[in-house]
Formats: sequence, C-alpha cells, structure tokens
Amino acid sequence: MPFISKIERQSDYHLFPSTTPIVIDNGASYFRIGWAGETEPRVIFRNIVQRPRHKATGETVTIVGDHDPALLRYFDCTRSGPRSAFDNNVVYQFEIMEYILDFAFDRLGANGSRIDHPVLITECVCNPVQSRSKMAELLFETYGVPSVAFGVDAAFSYKYNQQLGVCGKDGLALCPGFTTTHVIPFIDGEPVYKGSCRTNIGGYHITDYLKQLLSLKYPHHMARFTWEKVEDLKMEHCYIAQDYFSEVRLFQKGDKEAEDKTRCWQLPWIPPPTEEPPSEEEIARKAAIKERQGQRLREMAEAKRSSRINELENELHGLEFLLQQLEHVEEHNIPSFLSETGYVSKQEIESAVQKVTQSLRKAKGEPKGDQAEAEEKTDPATNERFPLINIPDNVLTPEQLKEKRRQLFLKTTSEGRQRAKQKRFESELERERKNQQDEEKRLENPELYLEQLRAKYKDLSEKVEQRKRLKTNGNHTNGNNFSGGVGRGERLNAAQRERMRLLTTAAFDRGKGEDTFGARDEDWQLYKLMSKDNDDDDEGPDQDEAEMARLSLRLQELDPTFVPKSEIVTSQPVEVPRLRPLTKEDFQILLGVERFRCPEILFRPNWIAVDQAGLDEMTGVSIRRLSPVGQEVEERLTNSIFITGGSCLFPGMSKRLVAGIRMIRPCGSPIRVVKALDPVLDAWHGAAAYATAPQFLTQTFSRTDYYEKGEDWLRRYQLRYTL
Repeated sequence: MPFISKIERQSDYHLFPSTTPIVIDNGASYFRIGWAGETEPRVIFRNIVQRPRHKATGETVTIVGDHDPALLRYFDCTRSGPRSAFDNNVVYQFEIMEYILDFAFDRLGANGSRIDHPVLITECVCNPVQSRSKMAELLFETYGVPSVAFGVDAAFSYKYNQQLGVCGKDGLALCPGFTTTHVIPFIDGEPVYKGSCRTNIGGYHITDYLKQLLSLKYPHHMARFTWEKVEDLKMEHCYIAQDYFSEVRLFQKGDKEAEDKTRCWQLPWIPPPTEEPPSEEEIARKAAIKERQGQRLREMAEAKRSSRINELENELHGLEFLLQQLEHVEEHNIPSFLSETGYVSKQEIESAVQKVTQSLRKAKGEPKGDQAEAEEKTDPATNERFPLINIPDNVLTPEQLKEKRRQLFLKTTSEGRQRAKQKRFESELERERKNQQDEEKRLENPELYLEQLRAKYKDLSEKVEQRKRLKTNGNHTNGNNFSGGVGRGERLNAAQRERMRLLTTAAFDRGKGEDTFGARDEDWQLYKLMSKDNDDDDEGPDQDEAEMARLSLRLQELDPTFVPKSEIVTSQPVEVPRLRPLTKEDFQILLGVERFRCPEILFRPNWIAVDQAGLDEMTGVSIRRLSPVGQEVEERLTNSIFITGGSCLFPGMSKRLVAGIRMIRPCGSPIRVVKALDPVLDAWHGAAAYATAPQFLTQTFSRTDYYEKGEDWLRRYQLRYTL
C-alpha cells in the first residue's frame, strides 16, 4: 500500500522536558520526526521541497512535502519542480535541508527558533565527513540544539528487530532503499563497516522504469502517469518473480494463468450518449415537415418565375410598340425620337427585342428552336452592330477610332464565346457517341467488354504513375526501379532544358562575361524563341486522369467489386476515414509483464545501464570483504539475513533472495532470510528505543565539543549500538 503522510501540527511540544530527545529518520524518500520512547513518529512527509510562484501575486512560496494537488493549481510549478536534498542517499543540498527541518520542527510544535532537546538523526552507511559536519553545523548554529547523535538507519532497524527476536546478533542487514541499496554485516550486535557495500539501485529507479514502460505502452495517456500515481501502482501491483524467464514465457503463452496475473487500471471514462433510432411517427413527422418546406420553396420559386415572366413580357410589348411607332416617324426625325427613348438605332432596338425574347423563352422553359440557334450562329446583325470594323482607319476621327477598337474587342469576345459553345456542343456529341458505342459493345459481349475496360484502366493508371514518378524524380532510376535523388534539371523535358540553357547563356554569349543583354533589338527575339515550344506535359495527365475517372465510374456501375485507385484519380474527392468511437477498453491500463519486470532491476541493474551487483550478489561481496572470519561466522551471517527498507515490501523478495544466495554459497550452507516487522518505520522505532537508554547521552556530540574540537572530531565519531 502507498505510504501516508502526517503533517498535522502538534500542540504538546511544551509538555516534554528538555532532556527528551527528538528522533529524526532522515530518509531520501520520507522524513519522519517524533519523540524518543513513543511508538509512532509524530510527523511524516515526503523529503522534497518545491518553490513555485503564486499565479495571482507572483510571490515565490516554499512548499515542503506532498500537498493536495488541488492547492497547487494556484501556483505556477512549471519553472520549479520538486527538489531533494539528497544525492545517492547523501545530503548535499543543505539549503533545501534547512527548509525541511524548519517545516519538521514547526509541525512538531516548536514555537521559538531554538530547539532545546537532544537530536538523534539517521544517516547513510559511511556518510562522508563533509556531509556530517555540515549537518552538525546546521543543527548547532541555526537551531541551537544542545547535542547531536548520528546513527545508521539500517543498523537501528536491525537492532530493534534483534531485541524482538526476529534476527540474531550475527547477520547481514540488507536495506534496499529509495535511491541506494546497502548490505551491512553485524558481528556480536555491532555493524562492521569494512564489510559493507552499496549499489546505486532503489525504489526510485523502479518507479522511473515503470513510468517509462507505461508511457511507451500507452503514449496517449502519458499525462495520467504522474510520479505519485506510478508510485502507488508499483506498491500495489509489482512483485518479485521467483524465476524471471519462466514468468516471461508464461506471459508469452497468454494462457489463463497469465490473464489472472494481469491487473487492470481503469481510467475515468464517460460512455457517449446512445442515440435511439427514431420511431415511425417521428420519421413521418419529419417527412411531413420536409414536404411542407419543399412545397413552400416551390411556391416561392414559381412566384418569382411568374414575376420575371411578367416583367419580360411587359418589356417585350414596350419594345414592339416602340418599333411600331418608329415605322411612322419620318427619316429626318428618327435621331430626335430615339434620343428620347435612350436607344441609338433601330438595330439596337431589334437586338434588345431578340434578347428579351430569348430570356422569356428561357424563363418559360421552352426549348430553343433550330431557327433561333441558326440565328445565334449567323447573327446577321453583327455588321450592323459593329459598323466601324470594315471602315479604314484613315477616314475615321480619333473618337471613331476609339469606338472601332471597342467594337473589335466586343466582336472578338462574342466570337470566342460562340466557338467555346460550339466546342462544348461537339464534345457532348462525341461523348454521347462514345457512350452509345460502349453500350453496343457491352450488349454484344458483356464479359469481353468488362475485361477490356479493366485492361484500359490498368494501362492508364500505370501511365499516370510513371509520368508522376518521372516528373518528381527525373527520367533516371536506379537498377531496382526505385526513384533516385536527382536535381531539378533532370526533371525537365527537352523543351524546358533548352529554354533554361537560353536564359543562362544569353547574358554571357558575347565573350568576356559582360552583361550586355538588351542592348540590341534582336536580343528580345529570345523570348519569342522560348515561347515557341509550349510545354504540353500538363495537358496529357489531365486528359488521362479524366479518362480514368470516366472508366472508374463505368466499372463501378458494371462491377460492384471494383475498387478505384483514389490516390491517383485526383478528380475524385478522397473520403476521410471515420474515426472509431472510443470505448471503455481504450481507457484501461493493463499491467502484465511490467509487474515483475520493473522490480527485477534490483537483481539485474545492468538493465538500466548500471554496471553494479544485484541484491543476491551483494551478500557474497560483503562476506568476502570480511574474510578471513571463518566458516562458522559465515554460516551464522547467512543464517540471519535481515531485509528492511521500503523496497523489500514486494511479494516474493525473501524467496528470490534465498534462491539467489544459495547459488553463490557452498552446498549445505544454512540460508535464512527474515523481513523486518515494519520495513518502513522500524528504523525510526529502533532510533526511538535507542534514545530512551540512560547511556544515550554518552553517545552524543555536544555543542561544546563542536566548538572546542571542530569538524575533525566528527571524523572519528562512531555510535555504539549496544549499550
């Protein structure tokens, strides 16, 4: 189970006499502080410090331990992550350590700046003198404690369990901690530090390894894998495999036993609302509404059409009446009569009548007759509409010349529209003729016709692919028909390369590299030369792709199993694939092999690039460092292998250690592995029991000794655990 913090401020600090020691278990993961002689520490919190800024005021605040994440939303924690005072189980950041001690003494109930109680604080095995002296300086100078004692946390846990009969006087204390793992041999109840050893592997590395594996396995849920949550998953679900490779093979088979060992973490998930199919009444109601809306739109369109027809008929009647009046007007009075109507000539009025008549036929939906189409093609009033076109320029005034140019432009535009219309009409006739021929072929032999269509479609697709490949990668390929990396010049055809050559050599073709292009009139003929060869490469693919689209549609009509190449036929829109709706299984985190793969690094540190010994090998290293002590002492040591620390809580740890140590010890050697009663708190329990002994003050280092003897005396300081 995950560890629980206790940070409530105590109110009975003044009830304890000044002779009562304060016991501190300064672990790399958790900080525990309490009074000597009590059964439980008063304050427990994570040994980290964070200094974020308040989002509203911008003020930097200090947060010690793990607080409610709901409170951290008011702070900007992006630039200040959690920081620890430890580096491989050694305190080296004493600015952070001061923040932690301030918070710890405040939670214990201390009001003043001075602490008038002796302090027993734990440290790692063979702690460097510099770290110990800095800690003593911090306690003496900042807090004014009367005396300090330094002890090893694993030794306190061993002595506490020895008094309870769990382990013997001679044995090995194996302590897998947060960042490091230590092995300490005990002979006659005292630790022998020359035989101790350390490996830089601990619970931190297991959590980090599990976090990496889950992030790789479920990249879409990386935000869920916070350090605290992964730590909880590790403590709840991980275990030590007795035989790692057998366990892996079990999960590779995927049988029932592997499924039983797999754990599932269900992330928060809200099922999407299910839409019930509409009833028949609802469908009928929507259909009726749609029909009424369609009827209303049809009525509006009919009313608009009727109004338009009335307007055109009135306009046509007016123009016809104007023509009738114009017939009774004398010749010399026609210009003055037309000036009042807004028209220039009788031909213009007749042209307007023709246009209105065509618009009226179109509005009424009447098809154009052959005579009307012939009139449009011939347009006999063209010469009358453009009277200045055939008149020479030398007999025209400047205003008439300007009008002649305008009439030429209008005539050219009109003729262009007529040609485009005729071309569309001819292409439509050609398409209908082809469709008719195809239908005749299909009726004669349907199977042969379908085969020919497929072959033609295949040839066209290969042709388009080849053209696109050459256009992208050039006309050269390697021996394996793969596109080679070529330059832009090799992707151009002959006409384009010729134009490029003319451009690059035009300015330097007269010798001496002088840029004299444009000095002579014939230089400008170069552009005419370049524009002769029009590049028609872009027309071919468009025609081929259009033909492919036509064949694809035809094949889809005749063959339901036909699948077109939509990535080549660019004229057809590509349908975006619809995403599968998320289900409950998409929000499940499955822990299978990760359950025993992550704790396995305690025995195989090389998996995470740490070239050091595992837990089972460390016992053999520690015993070899004690030699020669005799076979009898070695057997007593292996007969009482004591494990403590948070990382020994994994199920199967004791059995795996017995199996590993048996492989490196002589046959028949007694091997017994025992676990601490409380691997997490027994270090503090042992220190609290040790501080209640009457001889405890003889093992302390007073402030007077610190001022008189200095740091050098701390080098020789060593606590005796048997009083």
